[in-house]
Amino acid sequence: MAMNGCGRAVRLGVMPWMLAVGLLSLSQGAEGMQNDYRPAASMPYGRPDAKTASLPGPLGYVSDHAEVLDADWKARIRSVCQDLERKTGVEMVVVTVKTFKPYATAQDYAEALYQRWGIGTAQQDHGVLVIAAVEERQAAVTVGRSLYAVIRPELLEQIGSLYLEPAFRDGQYGEGLYRTAVALASSTQDIHVGAPLRAHVKGLGLFLTVATGAGALAFLWWISRPDLRHPFGRIRRGEYWGSGQGGFGGNFGGFGGGMSGEGLK
Repeated sequence: MAMNGCGRAVRLGVMPWMLAVGLLSLSQGAEGMQNDYRPAASMPYGRPDAKTASLPGPLGYVSDHAEVLDADWKARIRSVCQDLERKTGVEMVVVTVKTFKPYATAQDYAEALYQRWGIGTAQQDHGVLVIAAVEERQAAVTVGRSLYAVIRPELLEQIGSLYLEPAFRDGQYGEGLYRTAVALASSTQDIHVGAPLRAHVKGLGLFLTVATGAGALAFLWWISRPDLRHPFGRIRRGEYWGSGQGGFGGNFGGFGGGMSGEGLK
């Protein structure tokens, strides 16, 4: 597949899911997020254009707008995201949508949503957004600049091949997104960003940052290599992140132990 000026695209196999990773460079910061997000409408932006206005509002660490995740998988994914932020300050959000339209690709949609929701503080650029567009069979991961050294394109290709593509092919969206969240958390678990500033907002109890200005370096590729060797040694210990089952992912100080998140759905 031909390359363009902002990234690369490689097609492998038949009817694969597409995974995109975007690197965002953000400026001018505000506040951190801990348990949930306030609706985008309350953010101090000007009047949004038609595309931006079409973006959904946040429902928490897990925003299942496509309604493809059951309660158990939502809880597991949410717990990974909560503990990741509590342990490291890295803010990860997982989203499903029925379609990425009116945007051209899942990557474009993810970058717009990342900025609209203000994921990761602008000072630290430490947000991660995982999104799956069900109708187009595309997935995208957008990461803040400070995480790009540890969340590399080759890592995401392996995550897609091992977790997203096989699970989504079988309709197991919850499993695929959960394992993806675990893999991304494993790669960032040794990062310790500055403690986020926090501000409660009545209602959802949102913690959010304001991000303005962005530049993107995107890598696109098609995923269909489930035979790749498992690259994440520590994920074996994190198979049950968010389940409360001991080990690295249990309620004993590791990721997945969870926090009270009453604003989360």
